[in-house]
Amino acid sequence: MYKRIMVPMDGSDLAECVLPHVETIIKGCNVPDVIFVRALEPMHRAAGGGDFYIGEELLKKIETDARDTAKDYLSKLVGSLKFENANLQWKLLPAPENMGVAEEIAKFAEKNNVDLIIISTHGRSGVSRWVLGSVADRILRSACVPVLMVRAPGCIPDVQP
Repeated sequence: MYKRIMVPMDGSDLAECVLPHVETIIKGCNVPDVIFVRALEPMHRAAGGGDFYIGEELLKKIETDARDTAKDYLSKLVGSLKFENANLQWKLLPAPENMGVAEEIAKFAEKNNVDLIIISTHGRSGVSRWVLGSVADRILRSACVPVLMVRAPGCIPDVQP
């Protein structure tokens, strides 16, 4: 059923909690292709006045360092995984100015014939979810393929009476 799955990663331990689920789905569904992706947020210079200004040269260096760090992380992660009979790949997705990370991931999934997206989620609720947002929730709403959301270890359910 699943021929190509995508696993968005952000470099955190939370994101990596999906790995046992990815391995189980690869084995159980004989998935031939897995793509690990990371979408970078575009860097923005602060608008308005103030005492702190980032020059163009420094901004470019920060962007380059972030891109290199993300590439290194994905390369090492994929190199360390030993999922049998699956072709593991990684791709860095630069998020364009007019689109967020979640929308870029959903667009990549559509253009690359992804059958399933597997992503971790903090499982925030209430004010913290409203303030911090949820990339996983935005991917769920933006993607046209099934999305498996894996809750963080130690999750406490938010059951409302």
